[in-house]
Amino acid sequence: MAKRLLVIEDEPTLSRLLSYNLKNEGYEVTVEENGQSGCETGLRSSFDLILLDLMLPGMNGFEIMSKLRSEGIGTPIIILTAKNAEEEVVQGLKSGADDYITKPFGVAELLARVAAVLRRSSGDEEIVKPMLETESQIVLGELVIYPEKYEVTLGGETITLRPKEFEVLLYLARKPGVVMTRDDLMNAVWGFDYIGGQRTVDVHVSSLRKKLELDPESVHIDSIRGVGYKLVVNKKKGLSQKA
Repeated sequence: MAKRLLVIEDEPTLSRLLSYNLKNEGYEVTVEENGQSGCETGLRSSFDLILLDLMLPGMNGFEIMSKLRSEGIGTPIIILTAKNAEEEVVQGLKSGADDYITKPFGVAELLARVAAVLRRSSGDEEIVKPMLETESQIVLGELVIYPEKYEVTLGGETITLRPKEFEVLLYLARKPGVVMTRDDLMNAVWGFDYIGGQRTVDVHVSSLRKKLELDPESVHIDSIRGVGYKLVVNKKKGLSQKA
C-alpha cells in the first residue's frame, strides 16, 4: 500500500516539483498551498509523512507543527527551510519536526530524506540491527563499540580513533544500513553552530574508512553520491559472531 504524503508548500512551482517526483516514487501525494488549509488537512486525514514549508500564508509552519502536536498528531514532519536559516532549523526541530531539508535541494536528497524518515517511523529502517546494544556497548557482528569508553574493536583488534571519528562511527552504527546525510552527521557530531563546511565530514569519514580496512569484508562505509554515507555490515560474516 502506497505511503500517503501531505505537502504544504505555497510556491506553485516547487509544490508541483515535489508532487511530481514523489508520485514517481510511488507515493500518494496531497498538496496544500495555504497554511490554514494544510493544517486542517493534517488534522482531518491520516498521513505517513508531512513535508512542511515554514513560511506560509494563513498559518506558518511553526504554528502548524504546534497545532498538530498539541492535538496528538505524531505524523513525521520534514520542514523545508531557506539556505543558512539555522535558527529556523533549530526552532523547527524543537517544535516537533523529525528532519529538515534546505532550499534549494536536489531530487536525490529529497527522496533519500523522505525514505529515511519513513523507515525510521515504521521501525524497519535498519537493514542489519545491532545484535546487542546497551549503555556500555554496541555489537554489530565483529564490530564492537563502547560509547562510554570511546573504544572500538573489529575482529578482536582495537582500532584507535580520534574523538570525532569515533562519534561519526557511533552515529552510523546506531542506524546500520541507513543513509545518513552529511547534514545529519554535521549536526549530530559537530552541532548546529559549527562554522566549518561539510568537507569536514568527508575528511573524517575518509580517515575512518582507512581504519576499518582492518576487516573490510565484515564492515565498511559506503558513499551515496550527493547524499551522504551508510555503515554496511556483511550479514554472513558480520553477524556470525555471537555477542
